Amino acid sequence: MIAHLTGTILSKQPNAVVIDVSGVGYEVTIPVSTFYELGEVGAQASLRVHTHVREDAIMLFGFRTGREKELFLRLTSVSGIGPKLGITFLSGTSPDDLIAAIRSNDLARLVSIPGVGRKTAERVVIELRDKIGQLALLDSDVASAPSTTVDVDATRDDVVAALVSLGYQKALAEKIVAKVLEVESNRTIEHVLRQALKLLSK
Repeated sequence: MIAHLTGTILSKQPNAVVIDVSGVGYEVTIPVSTFYELGEVGAQASLRVHTHVREDAIMLFGFRTGREKELFLRLTSVSGIGPKLGITFLSGTSPDDLIAAIRSNDLARLVSIPGVGRKTAERVVIELRDKIGQLALLDSDVASAPSTTVDVDATRDDVVAALVSLGYQKALAEKIVAKVLEVESNRTIEHVLRQALKLLSK
C-alpha cells in the first residue's frame, strides 16, 4: 500500500493533484485544506497517503499533515461515510473548525457543508465526539506555500469551478467570489477560495 508520496507537482486542482515520482504520475484526491498548502506546478510536494482499494479501482487520498490524514481516517470509520464524503468534510471547513464543531455538537456547522445531511452529521458527532480530542492538540506541521499573483479572471473562473465541484450552486458561487474579489487585494486562487468558503459557512 502507498502511504507516502514525494515528487514534483504536474498539475493541481482544489480536489486533486498529480505528482510525478521518478517518472510515474500519481493522481491523488485531496481536500481543499491540503490544496491551500501545495506549491505551484513544478514545485516539490510531500503527501501522506491513504490507499483505498475497491473491486473496480485503487484510489489515493493525500494530505499535507498527519492530523488531516488522521481526521480523515476517523471520519471514514463512521458508518455510512466513505472516502469521498470524508474529503467533502475536510474540504468544507478547516480541520480546526471541523474538530471544534464535532466536539461542541455544532450540527448546524456540519450540515452547512454541501453533501452532509443532518443524520450523517449526528452520526459523526455521536461516534467521534469523544475520540478526536487529541487531534486538536496535534500541530499542523506544515508551513503555508508562498502566494503568487495570478490573473483575476482566471482566479474567478477557477474558484467558481472549485466551489461547484464541492457542491455549491454556480450562481451562488459566482456571487460569493465576486464579493471576495471586491474587497481582497490578495487574489491568488488559494486565498480567494479560503475567503469564499468562510463566507459560505456563515
